[in-house]
Amino acid sequence: MYAVFSTGGKQFRAEPGTKIRIPTLEAEEGTTVSFDRVLIASKGDDISVGQPTVPGASVTAEVLRHGKDRKIIVFKRKKRKGYRRKQGHRQKFTEIRIAEINI
Repeated sequence: MYAVFSTGGKQFRAEPGTKIRIPTLEAEEGTTVSFDRVLIASKGDDISVGQPTVPGASVTAEVLRHGKDRKIIVFKRKKRKGYRRKQGHRQKFTEIRIAEINI
């Protein structure tokens, strides 16, 4: 059993019991969140594809922690002009554990 849901402008594949890092949510650690924008839901050989979402389907998850991802370096340069810019970025995330998929 799995589902593909959308949150934060990205799509994630969820299976019960798996941990996923998603873009940051405004939820306390230990609380339960529900995602109702389910795009694809599968139960065995039966696959439901939404147009754009599967009606009545939802994914329930528990918020484990909030954090920042590793740093990436953004470096811009123009040849022969002396233009150089170096910038770092750390993306914030929320780690969740998928508890249940309702179809």
